[in-house]
Amino acid sequence: MTQFFTQNSDIILKLVVAVLLGILIGGERLLVHKDAGMKTHALVSLGSAVFIIISEMIALKYGNGNLDPTRIASQIIVGIGFLGAGSIIFQGNRLLGLTTAGGLWVTAGIGMAAGFGFYSLATITTILVLLVLIVVNVFEKPIRRISDNIDKIDMS
Repeated sequence: MTQFFTQNSDIILKLVVAVLLGILIGGERLLVHKDAGMKTHALVSLGSAVFIIISEMIALKYGNGNLDPTRIASQIIVGIGFLGAGSIIFQGNRLLGLTTAGGLWVTAGIGMAAGFGFYSLATITTILVLLVLIVVNVFEKPIRRISDNIDKIDMS
């Protein structure tokens, strides 16, 4: 059993980092009562890391220097685009889910960074995402109230 962990320590570290960083972003989403929470963000990050690891392993095993491991990375972005698009809905005259879609998209990028072993990039990006989601929300609320009041006055 110890041999398994020793032989696969690099892969395990990449996957664990991806999951933990995804959980952090999902935790914030859960705190603000959004549908895509900890599990969703952890799975998006983990899945992205897995596909990156697979692409590197395929390139090493079968590539003879001819396979580009970034090709799968580009397809992750496309796939997450479909997932994000599914989270965007119209409700009345309001568009909902854009932040969720953006969060899933950047969480996939964080998982890709972890999968490539770019731990600093993945961690710094996670911190910046949390800053955007938390700090910008503090500034956005009063601006939205002002905007909503202006809309009410215009309708009168």
